Amino acid sequence: MNILILGATGRVGSQIVTYTLHDNHHVTVFVRTPEKIQINSENLTIVQGNVLNKNDIVRAMHGIDVVISALNTDGTTTLSESMPLIIKAMENEGIQRIITIGTAGILQSRTTPSILRYQSSESKRKSTRAAEEHHKVYDMLKQSPLEWTIVCPTYLPDGESIGEYREERDFLPEGGEKIHVSDTAEFAYKQIECNQYIKSRVGIAY
Repeated sequence: MNILILGATGRVGSQIVTYTLHDNHHVTVFVRTPEKIQINSENLTIVQGNVLNKNDIVRAMHGIDVVISALNTDGTTTLSESMPLIIKAMENEGIQRIITIGTAGILQSRTTPSILRYQSSESKRKSTRAAEEHHKVYDMLKQSPLEWTIVCPTYLPDGESIGEYREERDFLPEGGEKIHVSDTAEFAYKQIECNQYIKSRVGIAY
């Protein structure tokens, strides 16, 4: 498959690149700073660009089968500003499938299921800014015709891959407190072959 990875230099994105190359997919990474990609592989194409530039996004989408976005919020509005450009470019190229990394904050609250976790007492975070950005992206994907999946990890420390974790549609698995970056990357990568969570959010935790 031809897979486009956005946010490929981040913690989760860089590990998704490793998984996809390991299985001999052709990987295109779309990055602002190509020097940050320290991998040499004949299956890797590096496209330099900015996710807020429509023409750059369009250029990166040519010949792509699946898009994986591990873009993070970084205290900016890049996430919500880039998603309309990504959705439009995918529609124009006839690409159906997108997997994005979200946050457990945009899953339904267990205590008050009518609202999201970040809007409820369940969330321990002081700032809701990142969750609000991810919420905007979720709303945009819901309104799009794309086959989207939003992978929603809880607290994300670095650590060895354990290879076993719990997953649940729309909710964080009960009592879930963390999941390592490596297992989050593996789960997201596996969604390219999996139809179980099409047009869904999925919470993951140990």
